[in-house]
Amino acid sequence: MYGREPIYIAMFSGGAASAYVAYLMTLKHGKEKSQLFFTNTLWEHKDNRRFMLEVAEEIGIEITEKKDGRTPEEVFEETRFLGNSRLAKCSSELKVRQTMIYLEELRDQGYEPVLYFGIGKHEKRRRENLEELYSHFLIPRDGEEQPVKTVFPLYESNISDDEIKKIITEEWGIELPQMYNLGFSHANCGGRCVRGGFNHYKHLYETWPEVYIKQEEMENKLRDQLGNVTILKRNGKPYTLEEYRKELDKDSELAKKLVEENDVPCVCHYA
Repeated sequence: MYGREPIYIAMFSGGAASAYVAYLMTLKHGKEKSQLFFTNTLWEHKDNRRFMLEVAEEIGIEITEKKDGRTPEEVFEETRFLGNSRLAKCSSELKVRQTMIYLEELRDQGYEPVLYFGIGKHEKRRRENLEELYSHFLIPRDGEEQPVKTVFPLYESNISDDEIKKIITEEWGIELPQMYNLGFSHANCGGRCVRGGFNHYKHLYETWPEVYIKQEEMENKLRDQLGNVTILKRNGKPYTLEEYRKELDKDSELAKKLVEENDVPCVCHYA
């Protein structure tokens, strides 16, 4: 591809799906041409590191880790924009940008990266977003557009998330990240994902109230700086985590309605 030697990169989020995709990728292309790639937002749950290291040992390849050095909160402060379900600059700054820098480094070294993602059959929009992102983002120095190839093994298969988790726990003998045991659908950002909707934050408050309060305090701090900005929206208008917490404490009909009518999946467009 483009006269460069291919190198296969599993975009490792620290969750079960990307771990299994890394395994499939390594089986197909061999350990010597494969990498696990992780972008650290500095908000990750501490147990993710244990899981990632055990997966890397099981598969037989090392983790390449990159980090910007800022937390999502610091990105929000510096860009003067609080992330939400519609737009999260934490993802573009801490994940996508770090990835692009690394991919350019690989190309400068004579390698052509091929990216593997743990995107399932039910995530058509995420797949399309990723294909679009990597088909246009990288422009080599001569000005000619050369897209990065993206691969989605789980999208092409019928394997379920439950089957993947069973393979990891029973066949590999690796305990899943603690965030799964806490009932979260993914292991990203220690439960603090600003793309999460009402259901996500309800579960966060019920399961991990101290982390919910951290998000609430961050939101209030940024509201003092930026005005009437919020992570959640109700009827298209700002709705604070503090307001939502008070409704959850009352177990009100409004809280139940917000979950039913306004929820969005908690997903990062990166991985």
